[in-house]
Amino acid sequence: MLEVTKQDGMTIVKTNERIDTANAGQFEQELLPLLNEGGMKLVLDCDKLTYMASSGLRVIQKSMRALVPIKGEISMINVNPPIYQILEMTGFLQFMKVEKKKG
Repeated sequence: MLEVTKQDGMTIVKTNERIDTANAGQFEQELLPLLNEGGMKLVLDCDKLTYMASSGLRVIQKSMRALVPIKGEISMINVNPPIYQILEMTGFLQFMKVEKKKG
């Protein structure tokens, strides 16, 4: 179960440690309804995230596609260097704001 908070017009979602084939479906089921609840600015807090499979990338891509027509945006914060590298290699940095984890 994702931890969700709303703050200053943003919906902030804390990810789990892993987004992989085993849990990407559940991640999607919990994430996509937030977009329908007015989650125009979705922020994924990836502080705990240590592994993301291609299935997780697909969920994020699907979320981006849902937000673009309604002028929404998705961003990721506290991204560990290995995850940042994956996002960079797959071109996600061209389409969304991604902040590396500090410290």
